Amino acid sequence: MLRAAGAGAGDEVVVPAFGSVDVAEAVTLAGARPVFADIDPLTYCLDPASVEAAVTSRTAAVVAVHRFGRQADTGRLRALGRRHGLLVLEQGESEVPYDEMAQRRERAAYLDAKLKGVRTPEGGAGHTYQQYVVRVPGNGRPDRDAFAQALRARGVDCRVPVKTPVHRLPEFRRCVELPETERAAGETLALPVDPSLTKREMQRIVAACNALGGLLQPAF
Repeated sequence: MLRAAGAGAGDEVVVPAFGSVDVAEAVTLAGARPVFADIDPLTYCLDPASVEAAVTSRTAAVVAVHRFGRQADTGRLRALGRRHGLLVLEQGESEVPYDEMAQRRERAAYLDAKLKGVRTPEGGAGHTYQQYVVRVPGNGRPDRDAFAQALRARGVDCRVPVKTPVHRLPEFRRCVELPETERAAGETLALPVDPSLTKREMQRIVAACNALGGLLQPAF
């Protein structure tokens, strides 16, 4: 895709560090250099202001990755691309059938209303909840990893969506400040919202999270 778009040796392509490594690898395979920009903390997609700050005379393209069922701000990114003469490419997520999407939204709404002690995701128009990602702030006990371990011990199948941002991987290590990416990598946790979950299972998720939520207050 990048080669077909004309990106190659000597070019830079702006990509997110929060997510899988495949986008940065694709840039490298095209002969270009991935440059990492920060994310919007609500959508977990590229922050257009951070992208603009990363643009140089060598920048050829931007890859906007849609994340967790939220859409990147492609309107602002395309406007940025027009200003700087850049190609803006999108990487989408797999399509979710409408009935499954409706059930995911129903379960997400239930969690939004019931969860305490964690920060629930911003819904926003068009959110398909391919993952229901909450924040477990690191200002007390337990932190996100301990919280996840305790949930699993209570039978909740949660997971850390992005364990290591790409700019921290040895092959892509960059000296770059991405505060929202770092914060999201340390605080995010995906809770299940699969259509197969029963009401009792949803209640168990809420009960387990809320039982631990009181531990998130700062220690004095």
